Amino acid sequence: MKRKIAAIFAADIAGYSRLVAEDEEETLRRLAAYRAVTDDFIAKAGGRIFNTAGDAVLAEFPSAVEAVRCAIDIQESLRTRNMAYPPSRQMNFRIGITIGDVVERDGDLLGDGVNIAARLEGLAEVGGICISRAVHEQVANKLSVQFADIGEQEVKNIPTPVHAYMVAMRREDGTYATPQVKKPPPKPAAAGAPSWMWPAVVLVVALFAIGVAGFLYFTKLELPAGRDTAPPEKMAAASPVAPSPSQIPVATSAPRLTASPSPAPTSANAVSPSPLSPSPSSAPGEKIVAQDVPFIGERTRANLASEYVGGADHKAFALTTLGVPGFVVGQPSEEAARNGALELCQKRADSNPAGGGRHCEIYAIGNTVVYQHGKPPMPPQPWIRNDPPTERPFASKDMPLVRDQGKARLDAMYVPARKSRSIALGPGGQFIFNSNGESIDESARRALESCGVLAGVPCMIVAADDNFVVPVPTIMKATGFFHAAGNASIIADARDDVTRRLNDAASGWNAVAVGTQGRPGLGLKAANEQNAVNEALANCAKRDTDCHVIAVGPFTVGPN
Repeated sequence: MKRKIAAIFAADIAGYSRLVAEDEEETLRRLAAYRAVTDDFIAKAGGRIFNTAGDAVLAEFPSAVEAVRCAIDIQESLRTRNMAYPPSRQMNFRIGITIGDVVERDGDLLGDGVNIAARLEGLAEVGGICISRAVHEQVANKLSVQFADIGEQEVKNIPTPVHAYMVAMRREDGTYATPQVKKPPPKPAAAGAPSWMWPAVVLVVALFAIGVAGFLYFTKLELPAGRDTAPPEKMAAASPVAPSPSQIPVATSAPRLTASPSPAPTSANAVSPSPLSPSPSSAPGEKIVAQDVPFIGERTRANLASEYVGGADHKAFALTTLGVPGFVVGQPSEEAARNGALELCQKRADSNPAGGGRHCEIYAIGNTVVYQHGKPPMPPQPWIRNDPPTERPFASKDMPLVRDQGKARLDAMYVPARKSRSIALGPGGQFIFNSNGESIDESARRALESCGVLAGVPCMIVAADDNFVVPVPTIMKATGFFHAAGNASIIADARDDVTRRLNDAASGWNAVAVGTQGRPGLGLKAANEQNAVNEALANCAKRDTDCHVIAVGPFTVGPN
């Protein structure tokens, strides 16, 4: 038997037995269709299904990040499909995920990791996801989603409590539903007290109370002289009495939402929904302005302005964060408009190779914006700087920060795509490319908007059409985005100067080196990467010791 550490994913359908009892053939048909969706998402995320039983699915993933991202994609895709059915016939999964040491035997996995994942699935809300603390520690700084800490949970056949978190799922209107903690069953009466004793105890207490009341009545117990004899309600208002400890309401522990906006490496077109602060220009409740709608192209904006804004009510407009649109006008009701826009948008998204499976959201109802996430974070313009000394032909293998799987996807989809096209890159290696744009500016804007949602922070355009348009290091390995003002490797009193000097050196190759005391050396406006590195090291060596390069161009770097 082989042991290994794996992220274990467990899912089953809530209320499956009832659904089968009500309509067996229709339930089995839909189960097959929903399982096809689930299996496809698992395979695309690098997972492997190792066991199934009826409506249940058990899968393993080499990465907790991919497991949680896959679970979110599954829930959002199935939620859209469920909209076509009444609530009583909707087929919703519960999903649980943990990381554990498991035993592999004949392709199946066994062990506590599998058992805990199954128990977490039981804790999850209908249509929700519940993860263990081990998974939360892995994904909290890598996925732009929210979590609710539900604390230690007692689960069946697991000797120690499991600390769990719920993933906050988005509602149809784009808001986040706060997961509800499942209350434990009430504890039985104090151990050791036989049930026959309780009536006797109650009888004794009642007799005692009657005796006290009788004593007070017949002795006409009076208040001490000088006390206010106002009616009880007035006394309570005039002389509030601090409650005893037993009377003070005890606040129960509510789920604590924690935003985790830090980026994670991902593939080209995987957009994970993320909550962003609304910008003033697109706050919910304002009138829709076609030119302010993010993600979509200029043609769609023009269609919105000419056909939607002036269209007859009831109407609605939906979109994905990759810019797939859908709008309807002249519907019989607001609900019909909402459903029609979502259905049209989702059909287009599911049939779009570049955005297949992405989740549609309502952006506007009538001419009123209802989208809750505001505009995505964007870098300052210009988004593309053409600098001949640093530009070179694009090659997927040289794409910085991106894993091999993503590079292969770029090679297959970006390289042969039609112009205008561009790639936006986030600081954690996530990227989005946009192709077939009306102009390179439109392509760059759309790529940056979609990437900004994915990363939770502004991205940068690294490639436009056939060229890299930023200095991409090759003799050193890019490890992230470089920001001198907040870089702890540089002594604090030198950071502003480094920032200023780099901003002034807008052309050519730049490099930054530091020594053991954090004193920087810069190589600026060099003709190539090697010259910039050599100059930075030489300048650093004049004021510090053991110097090493920490940045080349816009990237932090390390050894290859």
